[in-house]
Amino acid sequence: MDTTKLFEAALGVMSPWRVVGIEFEAGAKDGRGRLDIRLDFERGGELPCPECKKPCKAHDTDEQTWRHLNFFEHETYLVARTPRVKCEKHGVLKVEVPWARPGSGFTLLFEAYMMALAPEIPMAVLARMVGEHDTRLWRVVKHHVADARTRVDMSEVSSVVVDETSRAKRHSYVSLFLEPKKLDEDGEVTSDARVLFVTNGRSHETFQAFVSDLATHGGKATNVKDVCMDMSPAFQRGAAEALPWAAVTYDRFHVMKLVSFALDEARRREHEARPELRRSRYLWLSNPSNLSSSQREKLDTLSATNLLTAKAYQMRLNLQALWDRRKPARAATYLRRWCNWVLRVAKRPKDPAETWVLEAMHRTALTLRDNSHGILNYFRLRMTSGVIESVNSLAQAARARARGYRNADTFITMIYLIASRLRFDLPALTHSR
Repeated sequence: MDTTKLFEAALGVMSPWRVVGIEFEAGAKDGRGRLDIRLDFERGGELPCPECKKPCKAHDTDEQTWRHLNFFEHETYLVARTPRVKCEKHGVLKVEVPWARPGSGFTLLFEAYMMALAPEIPMAVLARMVGEHDTRLWRVVKHHVADARTRVDMSEVSSVVVDETSRAKRHSYVSLFLEPKKLDEDGEVTSDARVLFVTNGRSHETFQAFVSDLATHGGKATNVKDVCMDMSPAFQRGAAEALPWAAVTYDRFHVMKLVSFALDEARRREHEARPELRRSRYLWLSNPSNLSSSQREKLDTLSATNLLTAKAYQMRLNLQALWDRRKPARAATYLRRWCNWVLRVAKRPKDPAETWVLEAMHRTALTLRDNSHGILNYFRLRMTSGVIESVNSLAQAARARARGYRNADTFITMIYLIASRLRFDLPALTHSR
């Protein structure tokens, strides 16, 4: 078999296309050279019209070059005379070559290689590895992510989990809408969790943007019966306006986060008068099972003293026991009693000069009492944002590897790439460098 036939077989080139020449230029830098594989169509051959696929004669040609997978360590390019055909119905149009998508400077196999590596390697590192500018590679990734999202089916979405994750410093966030995993009657997973929609910001308008995107992908907002989220005013307003019929569940982890913040605020206020609280923050905010024996001993010593921080700590531990209730009615009774107890114990001191150490805990109890319906919805389906927190971890890990992203679009693209379970219309890789 001669060299051209060998490369035709390797590239999968079929009539009317054929390999007509191989050119290799040895490289002086790093021993890397350049391999050009020249292709051409058969003289007199007919090519399909891009619109109607009717065979047409070539009208004229224009030479184009596409970056291909490396041949060993050498950069490889496909070079071809790309014809325009004259169709009786659609006029003069440029034909689509089988090895690359229209407008791309890369072959489909090269793009498939980039898409396989992009979730694992920072784009700047990947760009250096293949000798291309990262802007060109981002165009490839964004094209295929956007293309794959056009085929996403949301027709059966009935519940969503909503959260935000930090995009950059200075309070820059993106909001994520995720479909939790689905279970059958036996408790077996029928479909894994997936990110449905990501948008810049964390205002109430993100919910309307999600509803619009849901409709674009065959879903119906009226089919969404459950929403799990935190108690931020923006999310509450967004859910009330865009999904007023959905049952809202306030995430248990965010509920406990509010109580932990209130506990830490009590520690900070009391620390001014009680120096023994110095360097004890970790002890109060950790679960007892996560403490070492020496840390537990120190915590026991502090708890035995007449500290209001210790009282706030007991409030947090008691609320944590709420999630062990099995029946919604018992959970409702437990939460109501907890709120009444905290409001009674943490009320404002009678002496105006005395520091209100437990003010944040009192305020938190009022918040939980006012939002108890959403908190108690947890006991119906036991929905949490745990799965979206894992997505946040993946997104932040990718952001840390890349040392940040230039804009929101690139960060959103990366989240879709790593957490949306997209199906890309690309050839399977059979080899790579």
